[in-house]
Amino acid sequence: MINNNLSEQKCQVCEVGAPPMTQASIDEHLAQVPAWTQIENKIERVFTFADFKEAMVFVNNVAELSEAEGHHPDIHISYSKVTITLWTHAVGGLSLNDFILAAKIDQIA
Repeated sequence: MINNNLSEQKCQVCEVGAPPMTQASIDEHLAQVPAWTQIENKIERVFTFADFKEAMVFVNNVAELSEAEGHHPDIHISYSKVTITLWTHAVGGLSLNDFILAAKIDQIA
């Protein structure tokens, strides 16, 4: 059973070489962050804003959140669109941290 309150959890340090999530676990967690899409061993979401300035405010908020969680996404900015990609380098795939951070990013969007 998974905790349905991802945004209330804290990212934990992952051990290098630990196994990534199974597809069944990924599917369960994706249901909790439905705006995110799985692309191979990563999850991704595109956010659209009114303009570049608004997009940058969001990116800066994501950066602060990521630092606080100790888990850092890939961020691509294209004027008013921000693409966030999450995966856990230490495990070479997805971990619970990716879904925790996705849920918290959804809250600040």
